[in-house]
Amino acid sequence: MSFRLSSLRSRSFRVAIGVALLGAVGAAPTATGVERPDSVDHGARPSGNVRVVARFDQAQPSGIAALPDGGLVISFPRSAFDHPGPRLGLWRDGKLTAWPDAAAQAQFVSPLGMTIDARGRLWLLDEGIVAGAHGAPRPHLFAIDPATRRIVEDIALVAPGAPTGTAVNDIRIDLTHGSAGTAYISDISGDHPGIIVVDLATRAARHLLTGAPQVSPVPGFAMMVDGDLKRYDPRHPNFAVGAIDGIVLSADKKWLYWSPLAGRRLYSLPTALLADPATTEAALRAAIRDEGEVGVADGMAAGADGSLFFTDLERHAIERLWPDGHLSTVARDPRLIAPDSIALTNGGMFVTVGQWSRLPSYHDGRDLVERPWLVVHIDAPGVAPAR
Repeated sequence: MSFRLSSLRSRSFRVAIGVALLGAVGAAPTATGVERPDSVDHGARPSGNVRVVARFDQAQPSGIAALPDGGLVISFPRSAFDHPGPRLGLWRDGKLTAWPDAAAQAQFVSPLGMTIDARGRLWLLDEGIVAGAHGAPRPHLFAIDPATRRIVEDIALVAPGAPTGTAVNDIRIDLTHGSAGTAYISDISGDHPGIIVVDLATRAARHLLTGAPQVSPVPGFAMMVDGDLKRYDPRHPNFAVGAIDGIVLSADKKWLYWSPLAGRRLYSLPTALLADPATTEAALRAAIRDEGEVGVADGMAAGADGSLFFTDLERHAIERLWPDGHLSTVARDPRLIAPDSIALTNGGMFVTVGQWSRLPSYHDGRDLVERPWLVVHIDAPGVAPAR
């Protein structure tokens, strides 16, 4: 795999952007003869707390998890295009190595979303399909013990819990329900979006909320993409949006939150209902809570204080929903082109940057990605991950 990694301070970048923005602003006397610069949207300027820590030329980083020892596990999916090098890698001290080891790479097809549970195990979703391959995806769920670097669980996601054509995306693990815990998985597939719930003791999977409006693309949805306003058309997709995408558990594990990628509203359900096989589909749909708008969100994360964090594709930003319900912007930067996954750490977060809407599949086969892909660190004093 050809890659370049670096840890660069962003001061020079911020200065250049600031000069460019200010250079476009005129200054002329007002009607009273006082000379003042024209005002601009303050949100157009970078927040100044975003620092590039890794650059990749040939493989697109997507999922990310921060290990207790400071290492970062990063997934490099192959569903958009194949690539050389690790499919799952460990980034540490400016170097990328295959993780958990080189031999394990053969077990992964297209790793994507991941999370670390309360016991420290890393859970990894595999889409089970490579670009250009024929046949339906064969998704899997893996658990890896970072201490031993061994794969300790390998669960095939099959029908009826994962119907043919399932497109797994994100995962969270709840150890408060079920004798071995419960996995919640988003299915972003076009014809049957929903939430897959897996009892980790029995490996039994259920596909819930299938096609419900709250997990489906919003009809007529439009958003800004690379400076152009575009409308979502499932028959001719020209940018990367769709159904339920990112999901996140509350810090106390009592609620699961999600948002359709072609939408701006956040929804939630009590995990006590989701994890209970006796809960009817009608009861689940009736219990969905509309949490209001949060922006066009992909990756999500939960803070120890009860805050929720979201990537914001439209504003090139990271947003925060505080426990009292108010929203604030953690970071904004023009380099955050389709920010993907978030890994919270004490005092900040790492974010993968995907450029998803520039992929060839949205532009009649033309690759508009401007390499390299990035992983960034965002300073956020006081932030800590939920455990």
